[in-house]
Amino acid sequence: MPAEDTNTRAWQIYGQRQLARAYTPPIPDRLGWAPWEGIGPGAEVLGDVAGRQVLDIGSGAGHHAVHLAQTYGARVTGIELSPTQHERAVSAHADVDGVEFVQADVAAYLTGAEPFDAAYAIGTLAFIDPHRSLPALRDGLRRGAPLILSLLHTDLHGRGPSTEVAPREQMILLRDDPPLPTQMWVLAPQLWEDLLTEYGFRVEAIDLFPHPDESATVIQQLIRARRLPDRPARVSSRTRSTRAPAAHAAVGVGAILLSEQGILLGRHRRGTLELPGGSVEAGESFEDAVIRELAEETGLVARADDVRLLGTLIDHVAGVLRVTVGALVHAWQGQPATQPDESVGDWAWYPLDQLPDGLFVCSAQILTAWRPDLAIDHPSAHFTAFAPAK
Repeated sequence: MPAEDTNTRAWQIYGQRQLARAYTPPIPDRLGWAPWEGIGPGAEVLGDVAGRQVLDIGSGAGHHAVHLAQTYGARVTGIELSPTQHERAVSAHADVDGVEFVQADVAAYLTGAEPFDAAYAIGTLAFIDPHRSLPALRDGLRRGAPLILSLLHTDLHGRGPSTEVAPREQMILLRDDPPLPTQMWVLAPQLWEDLLTEYGFRVEAIDLFPHPDESATVIQQLIRARRLPDRPARVSSRTRSTRAPAAHAAVGVGAILLSEQGILLGRHRRGTLELPGGSVEAGESFEDAVIRELAEETGLVARADDVRLLGTLIDHVAGVLRVTVGALVHAWQGQPATQPDESVGDWAWYPLDQLPDGLFVCSAQILTAWRPDLAIDHPSAHFTAFAPAK
């Protein structure tokens, strides 16, 4: 049976069971993107939705759509493929102003609908092939419209996301009833970003929300994207030069800050932990790049005299020469803090004998170049130390 047909059947049975119980979830006080209360942001990630047309993808029992309409004045269309789930929403909320419930396939529905000002899916878009849903959403959203997706990252069994666009079996659990098998696209954050970019969206942030119980393995991911302007149907090109191309390389820096508490690391929006650092800008020295990146990402202030360059790490990734310069920062002013509009934040100090898993590969390479005794696994890179300053 095709994956989406399996999912249609599962949600049909799920809705039947909930109708038999006469269960209607309460209208939430706050829009939640994870299955656990109080985790992550609320409806503010959708922007100002007052009076705007908002699409709730896989609206289920309709309680999220009603919350947005009643609390924020949005005009919400709840689209739901399952007839039984649609029946639950209509039977409980048909008379709510500002809400319309439609029983239909979202991709088919969007082909004839007026473009929406915003769209969101709470745990539901993973049940649809992204190669079918994402182009339909691109065509069904206005330029600049936000698309907010809450998706499974790691399941109850500790299975993390896939790095290929293919569904896998996941179970829907409901009280003492037998579990319902589904086929879900549980994809890695980078893969979701690649797909969204391919289909005309810009990803603005990806957040990972672990289960509040540290013994549980479940992780939910929240993706904030925005519909880009339409591209021209055809783009002109020019004849290639007969001259040989210049050698291409990506050049960056990474800074080691060691305090009494340990090494300073921040968490990237994709979940990796890394040193402060980034790309070297045109005309910038390595020391200047370290100082600038440190200030931009952490708010810390350092001087050129406080920076000692360690050497260069060279490897090849996807045919591109990667040159990374590690640096040791001896002194700085301020306290590290998450900075607005930066992709790395949640800065914290980690003891050298308690370094966390999930280090960014470049940061791992810099740390072992500095301290070869550190037990860190990473792809090999060629390190050349700089000569000591005279």
